[in-house]
Amino acid sequence: MSTSYETRYASSPEAVKKYNTTELRDEFLIDDLMQKGKVQLTYTHYDRYIAGSAVPVSPLTLEAIDPLKAEYFLERRELGIINVGDAGSVTVDGTSYALGHKDALYIGQGAKEVIFKSEDGDKPAKFYLNSAPAHTSYPTKKVSLAEANKIELGSLETANHRTVSQMIIGGVVTTCQLQMGMTELKTGSVWNTMPAHVHDRRMEVYFYLDVPEGQSVCHFMGQPQETRHIWMQNHEAVISPPWSIHCGSGTSNYTFIWGMAGENLDYGDMDVAKITDLR
Repeated sequence: MSTSYETRYASSPEAVKKYNTTELRDEFLIDDLMQKGKVQLTYTHYDRYIAGSAVPVSPLTLEAIDPLKAEYFLERRELGIINVGDAGSVTVDGTSYALGHKDALYIGQGAKEVIFKSEDGDKPAKFYLNSAPAHTSYPTKKVSLAEANKIELGSLETANHRTVSQMIIGGVVTTCQLQMGMTELKTGSVWNTMPAHVHDRRMEVYFYLDVPEGQSVCHFMGQPQETRHIWMQNHEAVISPPWSIHCGSGTSNYTFIWGMAGENLDYGDMDVAKITDLR
């Protein structure tokens, strides 16, 4: 079978305070992505969010998994895709969308057949997937990295100069609740999402990429006064609960894809934690 999945249940902040390193990684780290010839999914109980990947050597079909209790995957869901590999395409109910490196595709609720393909199976596309429950159907839309809404943040002096590319977000794509984008750090910068923040109205998943061989990213999470960290490698993702900060620092510059869902679609809805207040 080409589709595998696992389920992650929600954890309270009080419980997480007592987790050791292994327990923290088991609960929040997704480290089995980008397996050739497979669709790999993690179903979380944080806003019923799904994060996963599809790496087609030959065509792969997105199948409904048991937790959905659905006839097809997008019966009650919407889907965001960003290609972090070589050239490929996604066919949605017979219409094909070519996706180059770092191009995105939004697929609305109700699409029955989604097929992933690589232009060259020896150099496969690597599709990173995020999905959230949806209440209505919006049109499928491709967004290239060049078409994204770009925001420059931070500075080299504070080691967090970065470009935020809003790709699947209001003003670019109409969605029910799913939002996705990409943040690229400039050479010499290593801190992302600093100052850190929480947003209790929605959860988030970070997927790290462009991490050079031999380098790592330290992802920070937990309540502002009870922070924890997880060391991460290239093409790994981490679940960020609504009560948790989410920021990171690498041993080199890198890129990450952020995806979120929840009650509020306002990108600026966040409760900032002062750097000097973190513990």
